[in-house]
Amino acid sequence: MFKLLYCLIGIPAMLISQGTQIKAPSGNLAAEVLLPKGFDCEKDHCTLVIMMHGFLGSKKKVPMQFLSRELQKAGYAVLRFDFDGYGDSDGAEEENTVPKMIDDAKAVWDYASSLPYVDRIVILGHSQGGVVAGMLAGRLEKAGTPPVALIQLAPASVLKEYAQRGRFFSAHCDPENPPEKISVYGFKMGRDYITTAQTLPIEEESSWFTGPVCLIHGTWDGIIPISCSESYDKLYQDSEFHRVQGTGHLFLLHRRQVRDILLDFLRGIN
Repeated sequence: MFKLLYCLIGIPAMLISQGTQIKAPSGNLAAEVLLPKGFDCEKDHCTLVIMMHGFLGSKKKVPMQFLSRELQKAGYAVLRFDFDGYGDSDGAEEENTVPKMIDDAKAVWDYASSLPYVDRIVILGHSQGGVVAGMLAGRLEKAGTPPVALIQLAPASVLKEYAQRGRFFSAHCDPENPPEKISVYGFKMGRDYITTAQTLPIEEESSWFTGPVCLIHGTWDGIIPISCSESYDKLYQDSEFHRVQGTGHLFLLHRRQVRDILLDFLRGIN
């Protein structure tokens, strides 16, 4: 059902975009750079938002789809991409792991940093992508090249607990001896995903980031508990946490409110 919902709402948005491929350790990642209307890459400069989708998601599914459109309309550039094994990128589903996704995200960061018209970079991640975004931001802080800000939408830090228990929604397995792969709503999750997720230093590495953070979580989220965002909020030195009443994991309801929260946050770091 969860996968079916993603598929039904993955309708491409009408955006001014430049398709590209980004070389990552795992292979080529399918990506799009979305530019504001009338933007001249040779003369203009802007803030770019890197967007990282969640489990079962892609660069063109919600909430990436409508957030891309709203950020673009507000004058921001957006770089959205498919993780290895997802969407149009290389790789196989069952070979994907969160550490590999962090490597993917770092390759995307390096690419975005090379764009001559980009002044500053914000990292945004949804669900599983929120975990990747937080850990990457922390690593970049340690390296002395942090993003200007971090946005996490319903960050799924509970995935570590799921792996330790061997329970991923409808799929169960022996966490001490997981099978070669299991099916989670039709998605092939490999053994390496489960074993690496069990020891992920999610909180430690995310807490390294000292810049401004915006956390958003729907009170009707039945996929990722809101306590995940509450825990993240305690990690950071400069964070704001927004509970959006009456919306779920994909933020299908109250989109304008989510948009306004994001844009107010981004304006505040200018």
